[in-house]
Amino acid sequence: MELYYPIIFFAGAYLLTYLTIPKIIGLVEYKKLMDEPNNRSSHVKITPTLGGVSFFYTLVFALFFLHNWDNYDEAIYFIPGLTILFMIGLKDDLVVLSPYAKLIAQLIAVVFIISNESFTINSLNGFLGIYEIPIYIYYFIAGFMMVTIINAYNLIDGIDGLAAIVGIVILIIYTTIFYITGEYFYVLVSLALNGSLIAFLSFNLSSNKKIFMGDTGSLIVGFIISILTLKFLALSPESYDTLPFLLENVPLIAISILIVPLFDTARVFTIRLANKKSPFSPDRNHTHHILIDYFKISHKRASFVIGGFNLIFVILFVILGSASYNFYLTIILIAAVILLGYFFYRFDYSFANIKRKIIFRKKVDNLKNEMKKGGEKLIQKNKAKRDT
Repeated sequence: MELYYPIIFFAGAYLLTYLTIPKIIGLVEYKKLMDEPNNRSSHVKITPTLGGVSFFYTLVFALFFLHNWDNYDEAIYFIPGLTILFMIGLKDDLVVLSPYAKLIAQLIAVVFIISNESFTINSLNGFLGIYEIPIYIYYFIAGFMMVTIINAYNLIDGIDGLAAIVGIVILIIYTTIFYITGEYFYVLVSLALNGSLIAFLSFNLSSNKKIFMGDTGSLIVGFIISILTLKFLALSPESYDTLPFLLENVPLIAISILIVPLFDTARVFTIRLANKKSPFSPDRNHTHHILIDYFKISHKRASFVIGGFNLIFVILFVILGSASYNFYLTIILIAAVILLGYFFYRFDYSFANIKRKIIFRKKVDNLKNEMKKGGEKLIQKNKAKRDT
């Protein structure tokens, strides 16, 4: 592949997104389609949403020019799924939908992808001793995996910059993997979406031109990331020969790439179910909320910390995966997840607990003020006695 192709697709996606987002902001403000903060929100001002609209038309443009690069007409199979999730995300941003309506839409979008033979997983290449898998098992695993990734990415979109930064890190990793394996169609798709995310990030972190990607954006980005993950797992055994890790460790490498959204989703779902609530019920139990509320760091810093952790975790697993067999790597992954889970569990973080802590702090401050005032009055009385 000529070097100018990646540059053209990345730069084109970046410019298209960067130049059109101000138009989206203007339209959203004119029509008053703003995101108003509530008791769960991390922002305090009404903010334009629908930034994800730019992802949709950027990807459609890219896929139009990319259709000659695919070997199994994958570009055609992308369009229906993207359109379904764009429409359902747009409606959810404007009129809140139930989680189950979004789940049905996601399942329909996923069907278009797993019906393409390019994504069929015929073997796990010895992962946990598993080789050949029946086609019906593949459909179940692929469908469950894609829906999980879409929702996991959707759930981390809770503070400024986080979803974009994590998406950028994941897409950089997949761009590298597909370039090494010669899957240039997926290289250019990854670059196009990354260019769009980087352009969006500059607005998402802005103080005067801020915009959120909304469900419109997070569903689309999660959908593309789930497709890239499925393709990574479906590569031929010969393709893995050029990658710097053992063939049987591929599923664990995929998990490490997605560690941030998967860990956060598993954690909040567990807490909600333990509290006898729906796994889709909103709260402030997310990892990024803990970093902001407990450690008192900014959205921007929290997002870069989490994104940096994601990148470091992947590099560590690639290094370990080049020599360790999956049994030992699985133990390391489980141990890491348990340690992370315990670390965040120690804070006993829930929205109710935050309120209790705030109320307690106010009571302590009031008590200190009363004691201070009482002490001052006592000093004045003693001084008055001495004077008389």
